[in-house]
Amino acid sequence: MTPPIPADRSADRRAARRSLDGLALGDAFGERWFPLFRDRLRARRTPEEHTWHWTDDTAMALGILRVLDEHGEIRQAELAHAFALGYDADPARGYGYGMHELLPRLLREPHRWPELARALFGGEGSLGNGAAMRVAPLGAWFHTSLPAVAEQAALSAEVTHAHPEGVAGAVAVATAAALSATGRLDLGAVAAATPPSAVRDGVEKAAALPFGTPPWKASDILGNGQRIRADDTVPFALWCAARHATDLTEALWSTAEGFGDVDTTCAITGGVVGARTGVDDVSDDWLRRRELVPGGL
Repeated sequence: MTPPIPADRSADRRAARRSLDGLALGDAFGERWFPLFRDRLRARRTPEEHTWHWTDDTAMALGILRVLDEHGEIRQAELAHAFALGYDADPARGYGYGMHELLPRLLREPHRWPELARALFGGEGSLGNGAAMRVAPLGAWFHTSLPAVAEQAALSAEVTHAHPEGVAGAVAVATAAALSATGRLDLGAVAAATPPSAVRDGVEKAAALPFGTPPWKASDILGNGQRIRADDTVPFALWCAARHATDLTEALWSTAEGFGDVDTTCAITGGVVGARTGVDDVSDDWLRRRELVPGGL
């Protein structure tokens, strides 16, 4: 049983907003590397586009925060509807196959989310990285209670990612964001809070990997999201976040150097590190380029 939700959530909203800003920046920055310009990335040349658009990672994170702001907790039918409304507003944000199948149906029948989410991928539910990529602001919101973080992250994941690996990915990232928000990010603690799974095994491997390892090599060992699975995405992103826990810009460059599903890994890293740092130390040039993120939490 998690502690009751306090009435005054202003501190939680501020932490969640910091995380959201970091997530959106990472998402938009990472999306600039499709296709991968390896030489430009290795030389750390800032992407040249005038506007860095964010993707479904940010759109779905906004859906989570809308529900938290209205209810103070995850209510799954309401979250299903929020995700569907975000999709309906702009389905070209880079949603994956499963979401193109699921979200239009949830717009009409959000109460059927348990049945519809579990029906994906031959009845196994999605084990993709989508629940993990959007959840860091939730972890920041509930940062005062790790049991609440795990419970709420699982509820948020189940709406679209019913497979246990998809849920575990969300719990791991939300826990990392909560620890980051209080300056205590530790991969061993993240692994301990993550349900038994390939995700937890991967985070344990990340915890044992020296931070002196080059990011490209770390991604070879841990995965870089290329398989679009939670266990292939979360460990490397969290390793990069822990490696640069107080430097969002450096964390994003290092994450991008792992290649793979760069917008998703950078969104996860950005949301986790941003829960502590926000974007105050990010260059004005980057912040001007990033597409504006709706506020009003």
